[in-house]
Amino acid sequence: MSVKRTIHRGETSQKLLAGNLPRIRFVRLFSALLAAVCLPAESGENYIPALEKIFSIQERVADIHRALATPYPVAVVADKTFFVYAPVAGEKTFGLAATAPDPYHTQTGMRAAMPLAFWENRAACVVTPEIFAEEDGYVFILHEFVHCYQWENGELALKEKLRLFRQAMEKQDYMWELQHPFPYDNATVARTYRDWCRALELGDAKKAEALRSFLKKGLNSLDWEYMAWEEWKEGLARFLENRARERLRLPLNLPSADASFDRVSFYRGGDLFIAFLLKREPALADDWAKLFGRILYSGG
Repeated sequence: MSVKRTIHRGETSQKLLAGNLPRIRFVRLFSALLAAVCLPAESGENYIPALEKIFSIQERVADIHRALATPYPVAVVADKTFFVYAPVAGEKTFGLAATAPDPYHTQTGMRAAMPLAFWENRAACVVTPEIFAEEDGYVFILHEFVHCYQWENGELALKEKLRLFRQAMEKQDYMWELQHPFPYDNATVARTYRDWCRALELGDAKKAEALRSFLKKGLNSLDWEYMAWEEWKEGLARFLENRARERLRLPLNLPSADASFDRVSFYRGGDLFIAFLLKREPALADDWAKLFGRILYSGG
């Protein structure tokens, strides 16, 4: 199914950030959460039936990639509380593993993946309850599961190769993935990126490669690293999300024709570029470190 539809995930994230809710993606949590005390696992069991549906969805998409086949913990944020559910080994169900107070005043629409400091820094998908009633809510959960898979399979080692990441850590800038000052308002950069995406959509490899090289020459090294990182991290999640959508006969998650050029643009760019690279090197589907290298060192 190739129906174009602008889906709220990235846009909602921007609104959450504007409302002072940090949408953290595998970076350190703020001191409030680091200081949170894990409470006894009690109440919240009413979300278990909804969570169990994840297993039937995964069975339908498991052959696409093992990142979509692996169940991960899910934290449902409700009543000012994180209710953390973990998959029960050997069973197709979840059990309430922990609860902790929500220091963020989390708003409806939260879709994230993060290591939970109050739960031994284990990665979890973090959502608010309305997701279970949405037509494509479970696909968004799968998107976040991809991030959990990245976290458990070498994400930090890849980050450490980036000068951008090392500088951010020296400055204790744990929000760099969301707040890096990429030149989004540079008209040439914006136009070139859109033209590059269009060339990929049309399968024009020669033009896409030329535009990629032109784009690289127009960015400094830190901006290039940032773009490549977002294309790998968010692009992979969007790529697998859209493959799952195709399988489940749901509308693809595509930007609208008048979408602004911002961080979310790299989701679509990464989706397209990864599809392009996998056609050339199918083995990259199982070697995400090498895939990141292809993205980072593209453009000549």
